[in-house]
Parts: sequence; C-alpha cells; structure tokens
Amino acid sequence: MTKAFRLPTGDRATDAGLIRIAVLAVGGQGGGVLSGWIVALAEANGYLAQVTSVPGVAQRTGATVYYVEMIPDRGRVPVLALMPSPGDLDIVIAAEIMEAGRAVTRGFVTPGQTTLIASDHRVYAVSEKIVPGDGQADRDRVRDAAEEAAARFVCFDMERMAEDTGSHISACLFGALAGSGALPFERRAFEETIRASGRGVDASLRAFGTAFDAAGARAEIPPEVARDPAPAEVIGPSGPLAAWHALCRRVGDMPKVVRPMARAGLRKVCDYQDVAYGSEYLDLLERGLARDRHAGGTRWDWAYSCAMAKYLAQAMCYDDTIRVADLKTRGSRFDRVREHARPRGGAVLEVTEYMHPRGHEVCGMLPTGLGRWVEARPKVGAWIDRRVSRGRRVRTNSLLPFLMLYALAGLRPVRRRLLRHAHELAHRDAWLAEAERCVMRDYTLGVEVLTCRRLIKGYSDTHARGVSKFDRVVGAVPLVETREDAADWIRRLREAALADEKGTALEGAIATVKSFAAPVGA
Repeated sequence: MTKAFRLPTGDRATDAGLIRIAVLAVGGQGGGVLSGWIVALAEANGYLAQVTSVPGVAQRTGATVYYVEMIPDRGRVPVLALMPSPGDLDIVIAAEIMEAGRAVTRGFVTPGQTTLIASDHRVYAVSEKIVPGDGQADRDRVRDAAEEAAARFVCFDMERMAEDTGSHISACLFGALAGSGALPFERRAFEETIRASGRGVDASLRAFGTAFDAAGARAEIPPEVARDPAPAEVIGPSGPLAAWHALCRRVGDMPKVVRPMARAGLRKVCDYQDVAYGSEYLDLLERGLARDRHAGGTRWDWAYSCAMAKYLAQAMCYDDTIRVADLKTRGSRFDRVREHARPRGGAVLEVTEYMHPRGHEVCGMLPTGLGRWVEARPKVGAWIDRRVSRGRRVRTNSLLPFLMLYALAGLRPVRRRLLRHAHELAHRDAWLAEAERCVMRDYTLGVEVLTCRRLIKGYSDTHARGVSKFDRVVGAVPLVETREDAADWIRRLREAALADEKGTALEGAIATVKSFAAPVGA
C-alpha cells in the first residue's frame, strides 16, 4: 500500500491528517465535477490534494472510480497514492445505490472507519437489462449491507432532489458530504467552492443546501414515494367515453381481489387499441372467471383470474411496428426526453432513433391474405428482407421522419386486419385453451401455464426468442401433467428459461423432464 510520505516518528499517515476519498459514479453523473470540487475545497483550506480516476467496468455503463487524497500542507511535498486500497478509505461517495453496493463488495467500506454517502436512485446495469426475466438487483439488500458495513451511512434520493432543485446530482452529493461532517471544513467553505466554479452557481447552491440539511438530519426520502401526480380523469368524445365507463362497471362486478389487475389491464388494452379491444379483453377475462368458479377458485383466492387479468393484457398488447411508432411520437415521450436532457440557453434538442426493420416485420404489416401469400413464398420474403433489413438513424425531431412514424402509428385502426395480429391471435387462443384445459384438472398447473406468458416480451428477435422459449415450456406440459408436482415442474422450466438468453438452462431442464416422464398415451 502506498503511503503519502514517511513520517520520522513512525506514526501512521492518518495521524498526520491524511484523508482518503473514493467517488464512484456512472458516466454523466458528474463524478469528475464532484472530485474537482473536493480538490478545490481542500486546496483553498490549507491542504495539498490529488485526484486520479480509474475508468472502465463496461457492465456499469462507464462507471468510474475517482480517488482523492488530501493532507494538511506542512511545507513538504507528499507522495500520494494513485488508487484506493480496500480497508483504507475514510469516505466513499456513490452516485447511485448499486455503486454503493459495488464499493462494499470491493472492500472500500470499512466498519468503524468509512462514511458512506450514496444516492438511493437506480441506474440499471447492462447485466440487469439483458436478463430475459426480471434481472433487477435487490436495492434493499444493498442498503442493508451498506448500513452494516459503514461507520455511517447517509442515503437518500439525490437524483430526485437534483431534479426538484433544477441542478445536478453532483451538487447534491457535495451537499451530503458537507452535511455528513466527515470533512473538517465549514459549510461556508463548501459554498465558496461552488461559487468559485462560476457555472450554474444558483441552482447548485440550492441543491447543495437541500442535501446538506437532509444529510445533517440523516434524513432518508423513501424510494417508494411516488413522484408522479395522480392520473388525470379520463376525457374524450362522449361515445368512447360512455363505452369506457361501461367497461369499468363490468370490472366492478368482478371479485374484489381481481379488480385492481383487471382495471390496470383494461386501461392498458384500451390505450393500446380502443374500447372495442377492451371489451374483447373483458369477454375473455369473464370466460376465465367462469372457469375459475367451476374449478373452485374461491379456495385459491382467484389466483387463476388474477394471473389471466395480468398476462392476457400483456398478450393482447404485443409490440409491433405500429406500437413502436405510436410510443415514439407521443408528446409525453418528448417531454420525458426533454426532462432528461434539460437543454438550456435556447439549445435545440435533437432526437435520433436507431431503426432496423426486418422483412418479417414488413410482412406482418400486410393485410392477412396478402401476408400469407408472401409467407408461402420464401423467395419473395427474402427479396423484401434484402431491401429493408439495414440499420437507419432517423432524427424524429425533424418534420418528415416524424410524419413517417406518425403515419405508421395511424395504422392502429386497421391493426386487427393485419397478418401480425392474426399470428398473435392464434397463439393467444392456443395458450388460453391450454390453460383452461389444465385448470380443470390441476388448478395450480393452470395458473403456471398462464404465468408462462411472461416469457414473451419485446419485438423483433427478442420477441421471437421469447415465443420459442414459451412454446418449449408449455409444450412440456403433457410430459408432467399427470404428476402431483406438475405445476412445480412447469415453474422450474419457466425459471430456467428466464435464467439465460441463449436457453441453455432451459434445454437442460427439459432434458431432465424427458428423462423421467413420457407424454400421456405414449
């Protein structure tokens, strides 16, 4: 381990006032600005300071460790370390909660020594996003581990605080550092450092002050507090609005435990298509409720109907070209982009979309009859694919590209007459028929078959992989349906399918099932 300099008395460097700080930040979070402020603060208050950075860790989308060492200026030039050492840090600052977890696992946080300051918000890693199922790491476990590992843990949502004050998270982290009392400088010294930077001073000072107060009180803003206002009342033309209220009354007649999911599903389906599609959703759900009653669903707290309310809406709201175009041209989407980018000083915000259409997606947008004609002629399909299958970067803030996407979104009224809808309809009906058949024989197996729908998501190749896994899992039902633990085995197969993108775990699990089971009637 590199020390700052050798003391003639043999005392530890920490006794001479050496302070070691690590700042862990993802790209764009201002880790460089924060570490620069810390160095400027130290130098303005009689300390010698040095900052280094160690970039990398692609799984964290450009996470960087900034390392600062500072020591009182006693007229000698110290030798300062270039990298942090495990077990040897006084302060660790994490610009996101999982970065705090990474600091703990790397040994940067030492009980009885390290003050850990972290923002409670999430920035999802690539390794979390590529998981076919829910790949989110458990934030609560990280918080518990950080609380146990640190001498003091200061944690609240500084990203939200920065947005509320119109500033950047680096100013909030700087305020939390000041409020924690971990550095031997007064608040005024921190504020003078911000003023000396000369950029965004007023907003940075607002954010600094808010975070200072929160850190000083050890306040924690619960992450579950909703930021969004209550949803506005549904408005629209009198005809569709009356139909919507009629559908809501149908939901109100359902069992109490089913209503929340059914109401959410209905809203999603109507937003996706129209109120007639919402009526179709409720027709299918009511048919499932009838099966549930016949199968004794009251004993199981209507688990089958709750699962159907959730996954049927997901099945009916598949991602196609029309849906993608619709979402990309909504005003709310541009508002989110603008809020994230926060252009200032009259800057022009440009939005560039990357699009890679494929031949089968084009065929899916054809009328059913014409699309089936193309599907039956592979050479025609290949000819179409060669002409459309290439990546394009389109600036949707420009009029012509926006109108192109807007026109695609305008095809929503004819969606149910297109080939893609015919394929999705056939697949959905086969899935529901299998679930209904299973629930009359084994209630929990029927619920598991419905839940298998979570394997299908996304569009293009992602959707195709999901459908392939779904078909393999549900196709294994005849192998196990006579067993008492049939539902258990389907759940295990589904979890194996969610475990990796390539499906290696699923193939192994299916091989295990085939080793002890045989299809009914074999």
